[in-house]
Amino acid sequence: MSSDKKEKPKLSEKIVSIIQFRKDERFSIVMGMIFLSFSLVLALSFFSFFFTWDEDQSVLNYNSFWNFMFSTEVTVTNWGAKIGAVLSKKFIHDWFGIGSFSFIFIFILLGFKLLKINLLPFRWALLHAAAITLIVSISIGFAFGGTWNANLGGYFGTEDSDLNIKEEIEENDDDYIELNVNEELLEVKTNYEEEIDGLVIVTQPKEEELAENIVEKEIISEQLENEDLDFDINQTEEETSDFTNYEAYGDYDPTMELAHYQFPRLDLLEDHQSDNSEVSKSELEANKNKIVETLEHYKISITKIFATIGPTITLYEIVPAPGTRISKIRSLEDDIALSLSALGIRIIAPMPGKGTIGIEVPNLKPKIVSMRSILASKVFQESKFELPVAIGKTIQNETFVFNLAKMPHLLVAGATGQGKSVGLNAILSSLIYKKHPSQLKFVLIDPKKVELTLYQKIENHFLAKLPGEEEAIITDTQKVVNTLNSLCIEMDERYELLKAAKLRNITEYNSRFIKRRLNPEKGHRFMPFIVVVIDEFADLIMTAGKEVELPLARLAQLARAIGIHLIIATQRPTTNIITGVIKANFPARIAFRVQSSMDSRTILDCPGANQLIGKGDMLISQGSELVRVQCAFIDTPEIEKLTDFIGDQQSFGEAFPLPEYSGDDSNDNSSRESFDRYDKSFEDAAKIIVNHQQGSTSLIQRKLSIGYNRAGRIMDQLEDAGIVGAFEGSKARQVLYTDIISLEQFLNTLKDIGKI
Repeated sequence: MSSDKKEKPKLSEKIVSIIQFRKDERFSIVMGMIFLSFSLVLALSFFSFFFTWDEDQSVLNYNSFWNFMFSTEVTVTNWGAKIGAVLSKKFIHDWFGIGSFSFIFIFILLGFKLLKINLLPFRWALLHAAAITLIVSISIGFAFGGTWNANLGGYFGTEDSDLNIKEEIEENDDDYIELNVNEELLEVKTNYEEEIDGLVIVTQPKEEELAENIVEKEIISEQLENEDLDFDINQTEEETSDFTNYEAYGDYDPTMELAHYQFPRLDLLEDHQSDNSEVSKSELEANKNKIVETLEHYKISITKIFATIGPTITLYEIVPAPGTRISKIRSLEDDIALSLSALGIRIIAPMPGKGTIGIEVPNLKPKIVSMRSILASKVFQESKFELPVAIGKTIQNETFVFNLAKMPHLLVAGATGQGKSVGLNAILSSLIYKKHPSQLKFVLIDPKKVELTLYQKIENHFLAKLPGEEEAIITDTQKVVNTLNSLCIEMDERYELLKAAKLRNITEYNSRFIKRRLNPEKGHRFMPFIVVVIDEFADLIMTAGKEVELPLARLAQLARAIGIHLIIATQRPTTNIITGVIKANFPARIAFRVQSSMDSRTILDCPGANQLIGKGDMLISQGSELVRVQCAFIDTPEIEKLTDFIGDQQSFGEAFPLPEYSGDDSNDNSSRESFDRYDKSFEDAAKIIVNHQQGSTSLIQRKLSIGYNRAGRIMDQLEDAGIVGAFEGSKARQVLYTDIISLEQFLNTLKDIGKI
């Protein structure tokens, strides 16, 4: 107690000393001089702003604040140096225009007041200066708003005048109606728990009512749209190449060419409500008893059990008694499935982030998850992702939405008839419902010629194709090769634009272009996202092999930053189709039901897909975590309604043109030899190169005890196969494979096509 009492006076003494210092005359003199100096800097900066603002603002807007202030390469012409350029832009341009000069007067008065010189009553002067500032800013905003003289009134005056004009229009126009179809219309309902004889049941809210007010507002919005509205576009005869003064032009709108485009309505999709699909309490109780009995047979006791009801699966979480080995429970997967007489039992031991063990049991009467309910969900409606995809519902009945732009590529695999095609349609429809045609383009590759044909109707809205091609849906193998190589050219061109703009990704680039910070006369353009969908990848690999895999691998490795994203699907999840190159570059994967554990490991690197129940039941891997999701169902008539609705609207004159690709090998590869079959030592040489990570001809010669000419020929074959890079003079060739496992998978592919 005595020590505490001694500390309190010390704290109070510090506070008293601080107060006394502030009352010290020296403190007032120092602060007075600071304010007077600051007013002088403001005066120099403000006067200089009207002579130097154009050049300085272009430098300031182009650089970040820290780079602008501290980079020696950045220079300004403002009389107040860099700090003057920042202050004048903030006060005059961003705030109050020439009304900001009153701040100089205020700081002068404050400085003299601290020096004990009272020129005017400070409070009186402050109120009058504030009033003058607002009046001058708003008055000049009305007089000069919308021209380069907007700096005279500042952003405050210009925006305030625009706001008043808009309010006046709204008050006088009885037909002015503004609807926001994507506003929050579905309330989040909390889960509720119920305990039945020791079983805690966690149920989720139903979504039987699918946001009727969304549909009603969309219908009203459609009725209010006039396609017959006459309007004139006034365009200046002379266009300036100086895009630094972007305020005079306003932001670029990529949707302007299709300004009257209507996003598809939710009532185009069906509800797909299934009858008697609820999980009964008797079913839950019976499953609980069978699980407990089976575990007791093997002398495994549990302390608690939970049940979470999903659309097709119920998750039973058990808390084992202390000392129970998890591996023992995991080994009882088949025994529990036998006792429950159920297909697709899956044990998760332990549950990630929980102290429980999960047992997934299929419901007797699974519920259909409609695409309409997924797209109407709040999580999708409010999504800010660049490429949002709503694919289905989790076991917790939560809508599962992911960002394709961050994945950045997706592998979809599963046995025939397990929901793969429906999953692709769900992905495509999600993107169509969320993105404007100017923001997104699809490259659709359909070797089977029947799965993606309905999307032909939206060719001039959303599809991309090679110039001169009649069909936008690509079915011919040679055209697939040409298209993939054309996409590589598009990728290289986009990277050149990013390099010229000194930016790192498509989001930063498009944002800069919209703000008119990039000059179209220098080749810059707005870049839409491009999503490449290959429906049956196995057929392409079997017919074209390396011609398809090499450009595809290059796109997968490099195209993420410039907005090209790949989705490949196959019904043959074998190692010669899903090779090491594909797996290395497609970290995000969706697995529908497969026949064997080996197929599941090929897709997900772990078992589990062989225990799914089919009909859209799938596992999604985004790294180390697996999420079980019931895929949303969207039928062919719904796709037809959706594409008809978009196809009947005004469109671009043609599909988005991809760069031309001649298809000949007359460039760098003309001098290279064509190999029908590789050397018998090719496989051994490839393993040596990858193990040593050194692309050296002399290394092959020494290790295989062969002549230099033969070793050089094998090195050319390794380059032809894509295992090593091109010849770089005295430097060793680059090794393109980093591990022996992925190499062996690629060698198996070469064996299948008869190369080795």
